[in-house]
Amino acid sequence: MSQQVDASRISELGDVVAAALEQARAAGASQAEADASLQRGLTVTVRLGEVETIEYHRDRGLSVTVYFGHAKGSASTADLRPAAVRESVQKAATIARHTAADDCAGLADPDSLAREVPDLDLFHPWSLEPEQAVVLARECEAAGLACDARLRNSEGATVATHNGVRVYGNSHGFLQGYPSTSHSISCALVAQSGDDMQRDYWYSVARRSDALEEAPAIGRHAARRALRRLGARQLPTRRAPVLFAAELARGLFGHFTGAIRGSSQYRRTSFLLGAAGTQVFPPFLQIAERPHLSQGLASSPFDAEGVATRDRELVHSGVLTGYVLGSYSARKLGLRTTGNAGGIHNLLVTAGDDPAHGGSFEQLLARMGEGLYVTELMGPGVNGVTGDYSRGASGFWIDGGAVAFPVHEVTIAGNLREMLRGILAVGSDVDARGAIRTGSVLIDAMTIAGE
Repeated sequence: MSQQVDASRISELGDVVAAALEQARAAGASQAEADASLQRGLTVTVRLGEVETIEYHRDRGLSVTVYFGHAKGSASTADLRPAAVRESVQKAATIARHTAADDCAGLADPDSLAREVPDLDLFHPWSLEPEQAVVLARECEAAGLACDARLRNSEGATVATHNGVRVYGNSHGFLQGYPSTSHSISCALVAQSGDDMQRDYWYSVARRSDALEEAPAIGRHAARRALRRLGARQLPTRRAPVLFAAELARGLFGHFTGAIRGSSQYRRTSFLLGAAGTQVFPPFLQIAERPHLSQGLASSPFDAEGVATRDRELVHSGVLTGYVLGSYSARKLGLRTTGNAGGIHNLLVTAGDDPAHGGSFEQLLARMGEGLYVTELMGPGVNGVTGDYSRGASGFWIDGGAVAFPVHEVTIAGNLREMLRGILAVGSDVDARGAIRTGSVLIDAMTIAGE
């Protein structure tokens, strides 16, 4: 793909950010911060061998925030020319002058800012032309459709590449940036036997294109997943153990991190309100944050406020050690920022060194014996304030530690606080395709509503 965004653009964006900060100072702002980015990408989708879409993405932007004391104003623009930057600063200043002061508003404390910016090996551009992307997408889909005559339709195969650079600066003298890339291949297929139609998908995502799964392998995996769902049936309503597939278990821990965000805590809208220092998970469970993993999909040398990211044991022996905070939420709670303005950075969920609560996926099936293995969830159905959890689900009924038959059109329900405490095991089949890395998760019991 031509005109790659790379590290050479950091200097250019740095000049834009520096100019915005200088103009904010000249306008009388006591503090200011600015964030500039350039993004480019290509996405190609093929369905049944025909090209459906070829999309180029080219985005740029600047966001500026100024403070007059504790009064805050923000503005943004997609135009990085000097006149547009100057106008954005002026608009932010105008807003700040008409905004009520908030004692917790302001930049991150200077001593928390990143003093060194490690190279996390996040930038690996893929010189992918549209014609090459079409070939890969066709190979992916064709390999899947060729697996079985019952694969009669497709929702398509998509190949995407993205590269960008971001620079953040503030009036404390911080000005840093870094480039990053992300590439993916995905495929969704439809299997049919008589009137029974089932769809499923698979995908691969990585910082480096050569770290992606082979396109034909992705198509074949999507095919196997769709075929195994044929003949799905409902279940009678019951209570039983539930095993979440690794790619879905990530969502469970996503609800957990949402509940321990600073904003959820100070607004008192969390089912884990005031839970720091308490037993949230069973004693074997550990959750570590590792922001500096090489090529990690959520790795970052500093957060959205320039605060240094650091390794952290977020959950130790099942006990929540603290919250996920940016500067504002930290001040609201009388705490210090944890370097999580903008989100979490590579959470690693494990059973620690306890073999009794870990093991392979097959070992988790054997431990469950009988229950529901969930491979797809539908609908929102989660109340972050009460923790009530109710979602449509499909997957497989497990009997004697082995798959008995596919299941669909059921609802699984429980309460997240009880579900987290009721985790029996975390598998070694870790899915690393996101900000939360976890294996399959076995929960002692949930209500399964069906027939």
